[in-house]
Amino acid sequence: QVQLVESGGGLVQAGDSLRLSCSTSGRSFSTFTVGWFRQAPGKEREKIAVSLWSGRTTYYASTVKGRFTISRDYTKDTVYLQMNSLKPEDTAVYYCAADIRRNGEFDSWGQGTQVTVSS
Repeated sequence: QVQLVESGGGLVQAGDSLRLSCSTSGRSFSTFTVGWFRQAPGKEREKIAVSLWSGRTTYYASTVKGRFTISRDYTKDTVYLQMNSLKPEDTAVYYCAADIRRNGEFDSWGQGTQVTVSS
């Protein structure tokens, strides 16, 4: 099992930047894939970025590609989501999750952090 704790959410204006952090523990950081997801009110959860255990980024949703960047700090066991050029439609609760078995199924989740982008 992996424990994940997100932080860094908040209220920003359209066009601003924000960096989310996901601190992990409980398992060697270099052994599992990590993903960032988000869920807006009344909408389904959306997968927005994925980083393999090796650090290679394998996925960005089309809605965030070119604006968001996922990265990993192996010295801090932390995954980041740098979000630039934020839009009101980016407003959501953002979650990080771990795919421990590396089979595409994310089975450990953080509690989420709220990001609100005002126009």
